[in-house]
Amino acid sequence: MSIVEFKLDPWSHVMIKDYEKLFQYFGIRPFNEVINKLKSVAEPHYLMRRGIIFGHRDFDRVVDAIIRGERFAVVTGLMPSGKMHFGHKMVIDQVIYYQRLDAEIYLVIADIEAYNVRRISRDDAINIALRDYVANYIALGLDKKNLHLYFQSNYKIKYYRLIQLIPRKLTLAELRAAYGEDIDVGKVISVITQIADILHPQLKDLGGFKHIVVPVGPDQDPHIRLTRDVAQRFNDELGLTPPSSTYHRFMSGLDGGKMSSSRPESYISLNEDPATAVQKLMKAFTGGRATAEEQKKLGGEPEKCVVYEFYAYHLIPDDEELRRAYLDCKLGNVLCGECKLKAAELLTKYLIQHNDRYEKALPKVSEYVEMPDF
Repeated sequence: MSIVEFKLDPWSHVMIKDYEKLFQYFGIRPFNEVINKLKSVAEPHYLMRRGIIFGHRDFDRVVDAIIRGERFAVVTGLMPSGKMHFGHKMVIDQVIYYQRLDAEIYLVIADIEAYNVRRISRDDAINIALRDYVANYIALGLDKKNLHLYFQSNYKIKYYRLIQLIPRKLTLAELRAAYGEDIDVGKVISVITQIADILHPQLKDLGGFKHIVVPVGPDQDPHIRLTRDVAQRFNDELGLTPPSSTYHRFMSGLDGGKMSSSRPESYISLNEDPATAVQKLMKAFTGGRATAEEQKKLGGEPEKCVVYEFYAYHLIPDDEELRRAYLDCKLGNVLCGECKLKAAELLTKYLIQHNDRYEKALPKVSEYVEMPDF
């Protein structure tokens, strides 16, 4: 397979299964290279320990900053184009982890991208952002401490000035190489805006941070690579430096395909009715064998199982308990029906508790973010 055949596209619905190719073709480094260094100063997030956060670019620079007690910032964002689901949750889990390490958090609501790329109306993008995203962020534990939560359409003048300056450092050929020949005007605007989202905390009056990390899925790496190039081109003029990044594995959709907000059957939302969520989970794709006899003889394949992903990504925080669940499947000690019932119990408990926190969070959204006035 060539690099042309293995293409990353931040707007496609193609699943990535061979993560090793990302090391080979795109220069992403294995995260296990830096995890021991991180352990010297902070307990790694369980997503790091479990290899779900699998890759990085220059994350060692961020670890060095933590060791030296230097300020660092985290930049990420989610596009308000549908329900917030468990695939989105893992991004906010990482943000909260860094926030507790005293990182400055820049959390972008990509309403401009939703409008230009997903064709979401302005009113819908704002309402979805507040109801389905910000309220859930708060319910998950996001604090106002060191937080800059903003809409792309409603922010600071110098941020927009940076957006206006960025095109000088780019060519159409570069954009087509990164995103494909069919890139349109709306996508170009979204790309330039996202570059400003990542780089603006380095500007003197907007934070002055020299150490920035961006946690993303691997499909977003074209944005990261282009942003790093732009930062280098602005080094003399604005003092910008390339940001670091980490990469997490995708959660599989319930049907075994890619989890996507555009396919409700592929995900469980954070505000799903527990009974509906359990119905979806009980139909989920598993790594089980064709018959119970084969399962007991050969064991299951948790590496292919959506239910096991829910355990590893969200439902079982204890590493030893997760290891037992893995071995029970691998050794054929448990059948898929039994495993799903256990997962359903954990999921129901989680959703009941989360939705209680969500209802309490809804009235607080205006305390966290300023709503656009048009």
